[in-house]
Amino acid sequence: MATSQNKIDPNYLLSALEWHIDNDAQELWVDEPVDRTAIPVINKEKLPTPVTAPQKPQIQNDKAAIELNPEPVMGAAQAIIEAQKIVSECDSLEKLQEVISTFEGLSIKNTATNLVFSDGNPKSNIMVIGDAPNADDDSAGKAFQGITGQLLDKIFACIDLGRAQDNIEKSIYLTNLLNWRPPGNRTPTQAEIDISLPFLQKHIELIKPKIIICFGATSAKTLMSKTESISKLRGKFYEYNNIPLIVTYHPTYLIQTPAQKRATWSDILMLQTKIGELS
Repeated sequence: MATSQNKIDPNYLLSALEWHIDNDAQELWVDEPVDRTAIPVINKEKLPTPVTAPQKPQIQNDKAAIELNPEPVMGAAQAIIEAQKIVSECDSLEKLQEVISTFEGLSIKNTATNLVFSDGNPKSNIMVIGDAPNADDDSAGKAFQGITGQLLDKIFACIDLGRAQDNIEKSIYLTNLLNWRPPGNRTPTQAEIDISLPFLQKHIELIKPKIIICFGATSAKTLMSKTESISKLRGKFYEYNNIPLIVTYHPTYLIQTPAQKRATWSDILMLQTKIGELS
């Protein structure tokens, strides 16, 4: 705050310096302070000459056109019907993984590197469901990899559970609502969610878990046909086809918003209590 003699209060300067240090500022870009509220003066004579964008060439090759601008091979309604049809013939996880890998109703398959089917112990009583694979999952071909997976593993290790456990009572099984990574880790579209749902429903049917925990709002709201935000959905148990289901924040969100780790820990303790009740 400036004084009446137009001198800067040293306490103000100290507070400003502490704020920059807290926000990891390490060096000055200019020697003098910059007024970010000032309206810049534009020299029109120095403006660049507008450049007309060249017209895109007409692509005659249908395959090349699909690679440049992926579109569903079939419409969403037809894709949902096809997904429901082919999962009805699946009687094993191996068959389900095979039909998902050959299914052509999702254009995101064309931009993904690998099918992300699952990870962990398929005989586990605990089924963990996320929303969609990220870049690390896509690269490895397994669910919940990278720093997101590391945080998830630490969360479950606190209640003596893990994906690498052979002991059914201490193991977890992980998958996602979508089995293909959306480009740029964008949010899945409603059509992609609706088309993927029959595969997830069959996945749950084959695993036969005793408890489901959804990390992220998309998978939880889809399975339970809910519209509320995750902050309102978390903190209590629901049922999906007579299976207890709880929802909490996704590890990616917790990395970005550490303040919500306390809420997630509360949900994990609820999960631990439910496991004890069902054992």
